[in-house]
Amino acid sequence: MKKALFLSVAILFLWSGNASAKSAVTPAARRLFDVIDALNVAQNWPAGKHVNWETGIPDGGREFGHAKHTHCSVFVAAAAKRLGIYILRPPDHGQILLANAQYDWLASQGLKQGWRPLADGMEAQDFADRGYFVVAVYKNHHETSPGHIAIVRPGDESPAEIKAEGPQVTQAGLHNYRSTSLEQGFAGHPHAFNDDEIKFYAHEVYRFRGRS
Repeated sequence: MKKALFLSVAILFLWSGNASAKSAVTPAARRLFDVIDALNVAQNWPAGKHVNWETGIPDGGREFGHAKHTHCSVFVAAAAKRLGIYILRPPDHGQILLANAQYDWLASQGLKQGWRPLADGMEAQDFADRGYFVVAVYKNHHETSPGHIAIVRPGDESPAEIKAEGPQVTQAGLHNYRSTSLEQGFAGHPHAFNDDEIKFYAHEVYRFRGRS
């Protein structure tokens, strides 16, 4: 009887541990982010300046509108293109309000283009750690106001940290970050994080498939 009780407790402990365990960062994930980090988002895609959407380098073009224009959506599009992945991008959609359009496109057309929806930030972190290209995207409630999109990066945060602050992301925006928490990255849209309005999608990176 005691032996059976001990085995039941041990199995429950192991099951609980596995349920909250975080996957290790794979070599494929590190290679993927070598490509993304080489884009140097901390310096390129600066807010308030017209840029070449693929390189993030200011091109002297004219910015439109009164708000300070940011480049989260075209940075994500540029990174995806470098990896051979399609997400809605110029010239199929203009740079203005592109993140909102990407949110709708991922939900309606993304599955046909190899994207898969993920349940939450914990699953997003797991897929990023395994070498998938993962995005976090929010659509503004006001159609004429911008949303936001970022790339989930592999990280060493604990499940508790991910639950509290979200996974680590790379993004352009009002502030560009090579690495910051999801909560900080979406700070310009506080309801997005606090009310769980951020959606996550993953796409396999075929150029790294099968490589250890």
